[in-house]
Amino acid sequence: MATPKRAIVRLQLDLSAKKKLDDLCGNRGMTQITIMSRLVDWFAEQDDVTQTAILSRLAPESLAPMARKLLEKMSRGEKV
Repeated sequence: MATPKRAIVRLQLDLSAKKKLDDLCGNRGMTQITIMSRLVDWFAEQDDVTQTAILSRLAPESLAPMARKLLEKMSRGEKV
């Protein structure tokens, strides 16, 4: 069986993020590669508002409209 092709990315995390990643790997029984690949795939598929919110780049006055938009999408069964 052929091994899937991979790109190597060096990732530097602060200590608390590394511990959380290690805990997540242990709790889920998954490798760091699997978790990080799935997170990046998921994140890249999100719309701009969701990506911006996750990256904490929204001003406080933008949070309510964003929350309404996300709830509307969820109620229609759309990807969030």
